[in-house]
Amino acid sequence: MQTMTVYQLTDCLHENRTARVPGEQIAATVSAWLAELGVHSPLADDFSYAVRTGDWAAAHTIGTHLSIDVSVTTPV
Repeated sequence: MQTMTVYQLTDCLHENRTARVPGEQIAATVSAWLAELGVHSPLADDFSYAVRTGDWAAAHTIGTHLSIDVSVTTPV
């Protein structure tokens, strides 16, 4: 049985806002959060790619610019 990696995203601009999503939903989740602020950024896709490919240095650097923390979590 193959398990799916799930990531916990934390919106650092809004208290208590987190989402647990599979890799393919990272960009959509981050884009939705940015849209609430009236922002559109290609960094959401770059962030998603960095996380999904395991480039944690890039993921954390981009996440800092987006005010998003990310960690690997267990599937729900």
